[in-house]
Amino acid sequence: MAKVLGIGGVFFKAADPAAVRDWYARVLGFDVNEWGANFPATGSGSQQWSVHAATTDYYDPSTQPFMINLLVDDMDGVLERVRAAGVEVLGRQDESYGSFAWVMDPVGVKIELWQAAEDPPAS
Repeated sequence: MAKVLGIGGVFFKAADPAAVRDWYARVLGFDVNEWGANFPATGSGSQQWSVHAATTDYYDPSTQPFMINLLVDDMDGVLERVRAAGVEVLGRQDESYGSFAWVMDPVGVKIELWQAAEDPPAS
């Protein structure tokens, strides 16, 4: 049976797309071009699709109605890069299934960084 296999991309509007692409390249290391960035499939982690209640505070301090989750290969290294770019890390949380951290992009979108655990707990 035909089915969706995962998230194919994240698309959003910005008043200055070039500046936003530059921020993602500089702060998070995206390899960007005029269309954005493309990522190869990875061997760790998974893709998650979630709907939250309109009253959730999970996206705070963003006022946007969405958040972007990005899979990373080295949380400490990415956070070092983020801080070196002068961007505030909003928090970090380490769980048995991986590490999470949050930053805000220049247009107020909350970015959730996720490094999957090497040996996630059995379901």
